[in-house]
Amino acid sequence: MFGNEKIEVLYRYLTRFTHRLSERQLMILLSLIVGLIAGMGTFVFEMLLHFIKTGLTSWFRVNTASLMYFVYPVIGIILTTLFVRYVIRDGISEGVMRVLYAMSRRNSKIRPHNCYSSIVASATTIGFGGSVGPEAPIVLTGAAIGSNVGSFMRLNYRNTTLLLGCGAAAALAAIFKAPITGVAFVLEILMLDITSLSIIPLLIAAVTASSLIYFMSGFDPIFSVEVSDMFRLGHIPYYILLGLICGLISYYFTQTNTRVSALFDRLGKTYLRWLAGGGVLGLLIFLFPPLYAEGYNTLDALMHGNIHSIFDNSLFYNYQDEVWVVILYVVAILFFKVVAMASTTAAGGVGGSFAPSLFVGAMTGTAMALILNQLFGLNLPPVEFTLVGMAGVMSGVMNAPLTSIFLIAELTGGYKLFVPLMLVAAISFAISYYFDPYSIYTRKLGMKGDLMTHNKDKTVLMFLDMRKLIENDFVPIYENATLEDVVHTVSRSRRNLFPVIDFEGELRGVVTLDDIRADMFDRGKYDNSVSDYMTVPPAVITVDESMGAILEKFERTGAWNLPVVDEGERYIGFVSKSKIFSAYREQLLEISSGD
Repeated sequence: MFGNEKIEVLYRYLTRFTHRLSERQLMILLSLIVGLIAGMGTFVFEMLLHFIKTGLTSWFRVNTASLMYFVYPVIGIILTTLFVRYVIRDGISEGVMRVLYAMSRRNSKIRPHNCYSSIVASATTIGFGGSVGPEAPIVLTGAAIGSNVGSFMRLNYRNTTLLLGCGAAAALAAIFKAPITGVAFVLEILMLDITSLSIIPLLIAAVTASSLIYFMSGFDPIFSVEVSDMFRLGHIPYYILLGLICGLISYYFTQTNTRVSALFDRLGKTYLRWLAGGGVLGLLIFLFPPLYAEGYNTLDALMHGNIHSIFDNSLFYNYQDEVWVVILYVVAILFFKVVAMASTTAAGGVGGSFAPSLFVGAMTGTAMALILNQLFGLNLPPVEFTLVGMAGVMSGVMNAPLTSIFLIAELTGGYKLFVPLMLVAAISFAISYYFDPYSIYTRKLGMKGDLMTHNKDKTVLMFLDMRKLIENDFVPIYENATLEDVVHTVSRSRRNLFPVIDFEGELRGVVTLDDIRADMFDRGKYDNSVSDYMTVPPAVITVDESMGAILEKFERTGAWNLPVVDEGERYIGFVSKSKIFSAYREQLLEISSGD
């Protein structure tokens, strides 16, 4: 109680301090605060991850494989699972998906513990070798900071969602030191509307977080690489080929992740997941050390043309000068990275697919350049193809071509590769979208109808709660009733539509006033069974159906009222098209203008 009183006092103080500010000015101030907090959270996360990873691996000998690769991952997964289950007691995996779900189903409210829990859990998972990325957890952290600032200030849904997006943009901008990428990610992945009211706070939050990280850790980006020359026009056919390959690899990425997760789900018991995940991950890392953690050291080496460093701590260290061994090693890492990532998260680890998609893209570009150079005597620059491949796979996996383009452009300190980046990202996105319109973040939500989109109509419908639209003042009639019973029911009802149910409550049909009008005043027919007048409804709605599916049934049948049943086919009530339209107008007003 004392804590709540202190929060209330602080809220009243801030309200008095900001009451002279307009809504736009208040959002700019709050976006600055969110950017600072998210930037600080990102810095703490990076320091914690560096401390764990360095402490565990800095003593490994470069020219020999370490058996500790078998041990570290399972320890990390167990520690993370215990932290989540017994300390947090709430799911925190699949960070970006949780942010999207909060926006669509929880009024953009994210629980306060997400402001720190993902930092601890993800740093533990990755530091001990979990083959996942830090970006999704840090995006969840930033989004949670923005959401809770909005909740504390008691903002409406629209402004709370905007601060959520500011936190996500700030966190991603800070971790890559790439503010444009942070803004593009929010607009493209979280799908905020692009307006002057939204874009300015997003830019302020992203720049604020990036500036804080510059001040605390220097100006060098996470990958410091310079592209010295413009791309060559003669390489365009090879970039087109790279785009095609990246699109197919992106589809492999998402499908493999889904299938590996499904296999782990069948294991059921937590300890079985630990054993399976730790065993698979340990074996893969022992054979291919670049799969350890997020793989940024490997990416940095590839970007600087130091491909031989991927053999450090490997069983194959002495074969690093054999060209075809290098090629096969890179290809193997490419395909096994997805398995390692999926095994990590399915076994209980916390991390994202952002870094793995960059990793797989880098390996794809490197492998293609090496193979073509070796087979056809070409002189393709592996570094450039590594960078463009990163954008290609990321674009296909995340359905985010703009984010991938700007990320690589910012990381390379310029736009000399802008044309091939656009070309490869667009081709990869098109191919991946052809096979599967959902990204790795949106598949589960999209299949359940819980995904917010840029389509305003679909977004508004998604917010409608079908249970609140059910009308249950329709008087039911039992299937053994006679016409006389129906007439008595009509006389005490203000409705002209009557559900017919059995003694178990299951819906059998409907009777309308028009169905009985011709006989309702003929007492000689009062013994007729209700089944003589009953009709089957043109469609039936189940209580958990999405609003999109419900409207499709109304459109297909032309009906104005449709019955609602539960999973056991028991009658619950009716939903009317007019009530849906009324609720739609109210929700549209709330989303568009707040209160």
